[in-house]
Amino acid sequence: MKPLITLVSLVLILAGVNWSIAQKEAQLANGDIAYLKLKPVDPRSIMQGDFMRLRFQVGDDIYNALPKTTSTERLWRPGRTVAAQDGYVIVKLNNKNIATYKSLYQKDQTLQQNELKMRYRIRNNRVKFATNAFFFQEGTAKSYQKAQYGQFRVAKNGELLLVDLYDKDLHKLGSKKDIK
Repeated sequence: MKPLITLVSLVLILAGVNWSIAQKEAQLANGDIAYLKLKPVDPRSIMQGDFMRLRFQVGDDIYNALPKTTSTERLWRPGRTVAAQDGYVIVKLNNKNIATYKSLYQKDQTLQQNELKMRYRIRNNRVKFATNAFFFQEGTAKSYQKAQYGQFRVAKNGELLLVDLYDKDLHKLGSKKDIK
């Protein structure tokens, strides 16, 4: 009986993993494209190994729009804080699909043609989208130094997948021609 339970459990786990992979592949193929403007990060820690820390302008706009509480419990960074939470933001897309903050999403709000709903998370008093790091092949860090935008694929439910990084003219970085 135990081998049967083990086998059924393994099949269910593998089915769940493959379902998740299929959903992400479909999102990469069919999700709406949006470019989020990168914010500068401490230059001493932009490049750490084979990844780049990411921060987005829209994240700062969300943080500024959320209600704050005064906290003295965090000795290392006292002051105004935002509680850990998940939510959605509405961004407006221009003709190049560059997203800018419009408002925080309200339940059942109707979106206009050039708007997208994106999911965000507040953790440790910081706004995060999908990821806060971009990993790249070893030895290619220099090609990403001109990064100005992150390209995301956005699902209808607001979930985001970071696809790649782009320069100020929306040219994809990290291609073989960029690596010197």
